[in-house]
Amino acid sequence: MGLRFGIMGTANIARKAVIPAIQNAQGAEVVSVASGSGKAKEFAEEMGIQHYHDSYEAMLEDDSIEAVYIPLPNTLHKKWTIAAARKGKHVLCEKPAAITARDAMEMVEACEENGVVFMEAFMYQFHPQHDVVRDVIASGEIGEVKHMRANFSFYLGDRPDNIRLSSELGGGSIWDVGCYCIHSSRFILGNEPLKVYAEATIPENGGVDLSASGIFTFANGVTASFDCSFERQMSNSYEILGTKGSIYVPYAYRPDAAGAKGVVQVKNNEGEVREENVDGEQYTLMVEHFANCVEHNEIPSYSGEATVNNLKAIEACYESIKQNRPVELV
Repeated sequence: MGLRFGIMGTANIARKAVIPAIQNAQGAEVVSVASGSGKAKEFAEEMGIQHYHDSYEAMLEDDSIEAVYIPLPNTLHKKWTIAAARKGKHVLCEKPAAITARDAMEMVEACEENGVVFMEAFMYQFHPQHDVVRDVIASGEIGEVKHMRANFSFYLGDRPDNIRLSSELGGGSIWDVGCYCIHSSRFILGNEPLKVYAEATIPENGGVDLSASGIFTFANGVTASFDCSFERQMSNSYEILGTKGSIYVPYAYRPDAAGAKGVVQVKNNEGEVREENVDGEQYTLMVEHFANCVEHNEIPSYSGEATVNNLKAIEACYESIKQNRPVELV
């Protein structure tokens, strides 16, 4: 027995990653799934889940459910996070938590007011390969960090019905995959950016950003660049460049999708490379951390404040694209 989860929706991310992670985690279990489209029973049977609800409202009224995982379209996260909090349910919400920092603040505040734990499901940060990276930086092995570059892309193809291409549902390459690059620059560098300049590829007839890139400037003069796309082959890596060497992480965000363990490559100025292989089930580790925070009434290592700050950085990217100029973060 463990933290009893209800799954609000039947999205592929729930089917392929998060539900199996909860089922494999220590201290957590899936007890029900809800869907408003009539798919709940079939989905529950497919995933080996005992109960189901034919509406999200019915799930929130179920006292046997202690926490919900929300994998709904981005624009629905706020509504159902606040509704869940008011019913006393802890909330693990798929990224991005919201499509404005203000909405995220209201979500975090609702959870705090109702005494429930909130965490945005940026699973990659729980993989231990990033602990190795931060330890190498702290050791001084690569000298003073000067720049970080990150990329996350995959080929979406001609799929007009995909919600990633819907501006009304919070689609776009930055919201879907660029958010990881932006998050990791803040997470790894341990600081907040002051300014960003970003550009994007947007169809002439309108729609979402199919590709985007940008560069952040931090207070200490360190810079971080990102690029993301729905128009390129799968790639998800980051590299940190220092005065004495560099660190390269080839499977930064989805080592599971690559069929590989985490890999950290450290190169010195003489060109010598050492490699560390780091194993870890990042989705399971995320769920276990969340369940542990609920059990001990603790704030997650990835706090609501950090979620809001990441959304501020993403919003600044879109504002820069819109205005075609650098934008300062406040």
